[in-house]
Amino acid sequence: MHEIKIGKNDAGQRVDKFLTKSLDLPMSLLYKSIRLKKIKLNRKRCEANTVLAEGDTLQCFLSDEFFEKKTNDSSLSRITPHLRIVYEDENIMLLNKPAGVSVHEDENGSTNTLITHIQAYLFQKGEYDPDEEQSFAPALCNRIDRNTAGLVIAAKNAEALRIMNEKIKNREIDKYYLCAVHGVPKPKEATVKGFLLKDEKNNQVRVYDKNPPRGAKEIATHYRVIAEKGGTSLLEVKLLTGRPHQSRAHMAFIGHPLLGDGKYGVNKQDRERGYKYQALCSHRLKFSFVGESGCLSYLNGKEYAIPSDEIFFTKEYI
Repeated sequence: MHEIKIGKNDAGQRVDKFLTKSLDLPMSLLYKSIRLKKIKLNRKRCEANTVLAEGDTLQCFLSDEFFEKKTNDSSLSRITPHLRIVYEDENIMLLNKPAGVSVHEDENGSTNTLITHIQAYLFQKGEYDPDEEQSFAPALCNRIDRNTAGLVIAAKNAEALRIMNEKIKNREIDKYYLCAVHGVPKPKEATVKGFLLKDEKNNQVRVYDKNPPRGAKEIATHYRVIAEKGGTSLLEVKLLTGRPHQSRAHMAFIGHPLLGDGKYGVNKQDRERGYKYQALCSHRLKFSFVGESGCLSYLNGKEYAIPSDEIFFTKEYI
């Protein structure tokens, strides 16, 4: 019999979700074991959807093979973390992700990712030890495209991850982007609306202003012109809805594609000017929490931003 004690980062999860993360156990065997009382909670029968609390214990009458601990300590110790930290405390980190860096492992299995560097950084600081965790690892709360730069939120513990994910889902975090576009939008400040349909196969979206096809979702994008130069302009954009590629596709739809954007614009000349990536950066965010925010309540009302002179495409407008 193996006994698992539920720690702070394990609490709040269903029994089945926790065991799926912590054990190398086939799903069919997991549910069968719960049904046959080979998995108990505090020495009593439990259900798969029972929510765990800190201090609970699970008794597992299962083969030793399912409890072999897989550790990545050695790999985390070998990595030299390269992070641009904008803000850090005991619960979260705000990082400035450069364009060209993937946030998670890609289809090619590359581990040179933002989350890997975050975990290595926290491991080497002594704030994260995979051997002491049963179901949690530091994780990203939001993601941005590989070729987009800007602020990414990482959670250091399970409570912070749960709360931040909920706040993002409820749109209680205001996110602002800087982008450089062809031409100067008129009017110079407006909220534009439409419908967006994602093409999963080609990882591309299409915007409609009316008669959208089935499956298209409403979008709203607010922009304002900050500066103009040489037939291009620098904008700040606030996404009032958070759809894939929304800022890129929506600006292109109204006739002002982003500089360097080969997917939604024609960027041959942009590349000749040195635009290797689309001129887009998630540069500012504000925490506007509504209701209970637990261990992150101190963040409410706070705002964080990347200095504009650290964003490659803003330099010609400053």
